[in-house]
Amino acid sequence: MKIDAHAKINLGLDVIRRRDDGYHEVRMIMQTIGLHDELRIERLEREGIVITTERDDLPVNKDNLIYRAAKLMIDEYSLEGGISVGLTKNIPVAAGLAGGSSDAAATLRAVNELYELGLSDDELAKLGVRIGADVPYCIMGGTALSEGIGEVLTPLAPCPACRVLLAKPPVGVSTAYVYSHLDLKSVTHPDIDRMQKGIDKGDIGTIADAVGNVLETVTVPANPVINDIKKMMNENGALASLMSGSGPTVFGLFLSDDDMLKAYECIKRSGIAPELVMTEIFDPKA
Repeated sequence: MKIDAHAKINLGLDVIRRRDDGYHEVRMIMQTIGLHDELRIERLEREGIVITTERDDLPVNKDNLIYRAAKLMIDEYSLEGGISVGLTKNIPVAAGLAGGSSDAAATLRAVNELYELGLSDDELAKLGVRIGADVPYCIMGGTALSEGIGEVLTPLAPCPACRVLLAKPPVGVSTAYVYSHLDLKSVTHPDIDRMQKGIDKGDIGTIADAVGNVLETVTVPANPVINDIKKMMNENGALASLMSGSGPTVFGLFLSDDDMLKAYECIKRSGIAPELVMTEIFDPKA
């Protein structure tokens, strides 16, 4: 079967506290976007997990979340045979867009169907959190409030349609480093409740005004180019711009293709973000 694995952005990302077990409690507004990887998944008679991709910089072993998702399903349900996955990678890697988590979620869904296991989304989500905190959301998709370590999900009304420009600068960001250096005593927390009200009303203006990501307080000082990208987007018609996840990708929200294209061309000319993608808010249930 063929299945699409969609990227996400964080319209709002707040960290509430650091738990005793080292994990952080979060409150986030998650949103699926149109950009997606493509997976071609086949059930094999022989045992084994085979991953192929045109990208030579991606692992095809247990370091790939696709592999971990397939192995989890095979082990958990004593499945006979194996899985072959052909991956077309369109989502930028290590970008704060949940590309790996989305691939894992798509693999869980596909194995569930190919082996006719009959698992619900809730059951798949409980498996998915064992792979990564974003996997349960990627199984659900759409617009959602994410709490706990990311696994407590509340579906929200669909976000109003708008265009989304993604810009990833050529810098590396360690999520572990960002969280470990986050000073919760001195940060200004984004207003997640206000954003949720804007989503409930379908008011893109309120949503744009409420965007915020507490992790910018760590990632941006180490990578000022993120602010440069945000400034270019805002000066070229973006309703709002924000770093997604722990970074380094910046997204901008636009009402028109013309404004998005203007920002795209400006950033492209500057050369500060070689990976640029024009996409849109995506509702998987539409």
